[in-house]
Amino acid sequence: MAKLQIKLVKSVIGTNPTQRKTIEALGLKKREHSVIKEDNPQMRGMINKVKHLVEVSEIED
Repeated sequence: MAKLQIKLVKSVIGTNPTQRKTIEALGLKKREHSVIKEDNPQMRGMINKVKHLVEVSEIED
């Protein structure tokens, strides 16, 4: 299964609370922090909600 590398490129200052919770649920803590997650519809939905704050790249196994 493919994986996604998600990197927080913009600060969450000034965003609404639901977007902050989504960033927290993705496991991102501060700007320039990145995590690797499984590619599934739930992750894609979360990424779509905060697409203006993150950068996503696909990683093949």
